Amino acid sequence: MKKKTLLYLIPFFVFYVNKNLTAQVVTRPNIGLLTQACGSVDFNTFNFTYSFGPESSLGPSNQFIAELSDGSGSFSNATVIYTSDPGSITTFPARATFSLPITTAGENYVIRLRSTDPVSTGASSKSFPAYYKIQDTPFSINNLIGTGVYCSGGSYLLTIDEVNSVSNDSPLQYGSLTFKWFKDISETESVFVADGPTLAVDEPGTYFVRTNYGSCTSDSVSNKVAVGEVLSDATVSTITSSLGNPYCATEGLTVLSTIRGEGYQWFKNGEEIIGAIDQTIETNESAEYSVVIDLGLCLTSATINLDASGFTSSIDVDDVVNINQDETILVTVTTTAANPEYEWYLDNTRIEGASSESFEVSLTGSYRVVLTQTLDCRVSREFVFNVVSLFPNVDKIPNVISPNNDGVNDTWVIPQAYVSGTNTQVIIISSQGEIVFDTADYENNWPQDQLDFKTINPVFYYMLIKPSGETKKGSITVVR
Repeated sequence: MKKKTLLYLIPFFVFYVNKNLTAQVVTRPNIGLLTQACGSVDFNTFNFTYSFGPESSLGPSNQFIAELSDGSGSFSNATVIYTSDPGSITTFPARATFSLPITTAGENYVIRLRSTDPVSTGASSKSFPAYYKIQDTPFSINNLIGTGVYCSGGSYLLTIDEVNSVSNDSPLQYGSLTFKWFKDISETESVFVADGPTLAVDEPGTYFVRTNYGSCTSDSVSNKVAVGEVLSDATVSTITSSLGNPYCATEGLTVLSTIRGEGYQWFKNGEEIIGAIDQTIETNESAEYSVVIDLGLCLTSATINLDASGFTSSIDVDDVVNINQDETILVTVTTTAANPEYEWYLDNTRIEGASSESFEVSLTGSYRVVLTQTLDCRVSREFVFNVVSLFPNVDKIPNVISPNNDGVNDTWVIPQAYVSGTNTQVIIISSQGEIVFDTADYENNWPQDQLDFKTINPVFYYMLIKPSGETKKGSITVVR
């Protein structure tokens, strides 16, 4: 009488034999410590051992075959994950390896083992989750824009980007993958909200999505997007630059993207860009770019100050610097530019020897410093500032001013001999004979208010009367 043959996998699958029966039987596997199977391009090899008996019951062509079910436990389209060579396994325990198919994704996989000579099939193992992480890198949603808004009563659609803005490995290109969306409830916790490749958000919060790999750990997760509700038209949205900000213009055009809406209008430095009515625009110019976004039930807008220099920089003085006679001021440029070079100019003339990040200013005039990054991206940026003296030590009384708020010649600045503290009467008269300014304590501040230009370059007349009775007269032409 023949004894039953024993087949089992160790440590994952164990097949038991009843030696008191007469026919070979493969029994239900015991998967033991195997609670999940997580495969990837970096790791997809699983080992097991199995035994059988008696050895004499095996035919010379016998093969041991392990089959993997689908994610629901069905063997209707079973996948063979291990096959021994004919007649190669004659003693036990035997060692084998298998790998997960790249389409593996589910919570209820089972494995069974069968022999071919004699023919015998065992019962299925306990179910276990198994996933092959075909995409295991961060990916982007919402064009990598960290904000979204929806009108009160509406919703905002979050989608996985087909062209991945993070690693160029969008999970959408793998048809077998599914996705789970989450909402943050604290800095460290989140809750599941929905399945699918998109999410219609109608509740404020911060959202992200993971590729569904069950309990397997994975890096296949998106950026987070903070979605808010717009109760009225407001500037609450965001613009991103595909090459970053600042970026190097020599790299080509950067793509400016904003949140999803029903319509768009882009602006550059406040001027409408004709024909720029899409969600994105391309540019390589430094400027302030803004966009008005039609959300259907309301409008929102966003702004970005795009810097195409490839580095950040700043100067530690205002556009207009006031200094007293014999006073100096140290002006310094701070930058992240690689191997920067500096050129300083006064009234458009290069200042010899001025080639460092700082320059000590002692003269009035119009200054300009040109900063150039000389490594990687060779780009220049310049800063302009004007140095004026509140009380110039000059005898000449100016007869032209240009009050246009550019910081240069905005007010009528006269010599110290006539200003506050000298008790000089300063009278300014319009061309119609009307006294428009009269003081004995002049602080070089006329005109204090915006002049009404009813004519082109109006002319005013002045009288400077010192306590001794000495008087100076002349005219002042105001230009735009």
